[in-house]
Amino acid sequence: MRIVVQRVKRASVSIDGKVHSTIGRGLLVLAGIEEADTPDDVSWLASKVVNLRLFDDSNGVMNLAAIETGGEIMIVSQFTLHASTKKGNRPSYIRAARPDKAIPLYEEFIACTGELLGRMPATGIFGAMMEIELVNDGPVTIIIDSRNRE
Repeated sequence: MRIVVQRVKRASVSIDGKVHSTIGRGLLVLAGIEEADTPDDVSWLASKVVNLRLFDDSNGVMNLAAIETGGEIMIVSQFTLHASTKKGNRPSYIRAARPDKAIPLYEEFIACTGELLGRMPATGIFGAMMEIELVNDGPVTIIIDSRNRE
């Protein structure tokens, strides 16, 4: 499972021209699920997201996590995170999990993150064509892959 975490001042997801969800200060998490992913990947990444120290403390040092600051979290599925551009110019998405595998893991990631955070994160809708608006704060953008565990 691969995620891109962006610290934001605000973010929103719109579907068919209508706002589906919004957050204020917090983290926008784009989540790509691959065929090899398991519930272990989900729980490991949910813990990482909730506990990543990406918010400034009183000394201006990124030393606080969303769980400590009350920061909001939005999770949006994005299979294109598993694009392979090794061959040619057209990305291949062969590593991305098919919906029958990806949807349950995506929903588990949302639930696990919500449980750890103490409130449910905002979300997009799996498989929908979404418009995401965000104001990146910093900018702070972190890429985490559960295959690497680094």
